[in-house]
Amino acid sequence: MPECVVQEQEIPAEIVGELSDSSSCLDDPNELQRRLRNDGYLLLRQALDYEQVMAARRETLEALVEVGEIHPPAIQGIFTGTSRREERPEGLGAFWKSVSEGPAIRRVTHGGELRGIMDRVLGEPSRPQDYIFLRVAVPGRSTGLHYDHPFFARGSQRVHTVWLALGEVTVEEGPLVVVEGSNRFSDLIERATAIDYSSTSSPKVMVDPHPVELARQRKTRLLTADFRPGDLAVFGMHTLHGSLDNRSRAGRVRVSCDIRFQPAADPLDDRYFGSDPKGTTGIGYGELNSAKPLTLPWHMR
Repeated sequence: MPECVVQEQEIPAEIVGELSDSSSCLDDPNELQRRLRNDGYLLLRQALDYEQVMAARRETLEALVEVGEIHPPAIQGIFTGTSRREERPEGLGAFWKSVSEGPAIRRVTHGGELRGIMDRVLGEPSRPQDYIFLRVAVPGRSTGLHYDHPFFARGSQRVHTVWLALGEVTVEEGPLVVVEGSNRFSDLIERATAIDYSSTSSPKVMVDPHPVELARQRKTRLLTADFRPGDLAVFGMHTLHGSLDNRSRAGRVRVSCDIRFQPAADPLDDRYFGSDPKGTTGIGYGELNSAKPLTLPWHMR
């Protein structure tokens, strides 16, 4: 693996590994489900149409060119360091909702191709949440380690996340990282399942200590990979994950999207469904970090 950095610390070679590729099992639901149970995740390469994924990338970044955050041509995703997003009359939440509901992104996130994959992964008809987590991460940004259960278990207990790379995301640009074997960390899972996160006053959901130290303590590895357009990962609510730091020397943003799927027959959490979903904290798309103007982290200014 090339040099990987998480929360400003290089990951030693002996505790970094590559996500296992399950693409060869894409048409074998039983094997997909077995690997998901055992490993806590699936990596599926070239599972989605390249052109559709790139169209979703272009659509997202063109909206950010309009507010001065991305240099043209949009498809390259080069961060300007400035923003005019707060000048938008509709407000930050409404702006990000419009970006997240663009026809090209929804063709990928809610199209038949991805739903067919998730039908096989879940072993029954699936349904995606209407509310998606479209993320644009500037250099210096990362996502801390966490389990998804505190956020999404209020309806179905069988929600699964699809982590979708919208364009190429190398390890330098901060892709997904999974803690190997974390789907069997019963103490951390028990702690996570005790939390029903609804607001900033809810208990802390990010897992301490630093990911490198946690991997050493648990005698495990941090798994990641270079992602290409059309690649995706799937994991359940009991897999510890986050992202590497985006260290792009070219100033390229990481564009990715989290889509949550569940069996269609399971109860729905109305926070994430409908034409105007309220999201985790009840204020809609305005709650997401991606709804805020893109700026450099304080330590990089």
